[in-house]
Amino acid sequence: MNDKVDSITVTELQRWQKEQRNFAILDVREPWELEICAFPDAIAIPLRLLPQRAQELPSDVPVVVVCHHGMRSQQAVNWLKANGLDTAINLSGGIDSWARIVDRSMGVY
Repeated sequence: MNDKVDSITVTELQRWQKEQRNFAILDVREPWELEICAFPDAIAIPLRLLPQRAQELPSDVPVVVVCHHGMRSQQAVNWLKANGLDTAINLSGGIDSWARIVDRSMGVY
């Protein structure tokens, strides 16, 4: 994988899942948002708590960062890369795009 990758689409993430690639998902949304929809295996750390909890993230695999539409997750990716986690990647369009394009059974808000 190219180290310069800053974002992927939901269809690329779906392909990663099908290929059984080794990666982690970091969800930076708030707890109330996670109650509506979430990736079952995501690491949930609200954006506001990321500086205190970043050590919980793996550094040896890509970390796909997700939020509602992709703006908070891009902030998180920028912060993570600035603080040494070069494997952070933004999910373009966020979980909303995932729910509308990939998994239509997932809740939207």
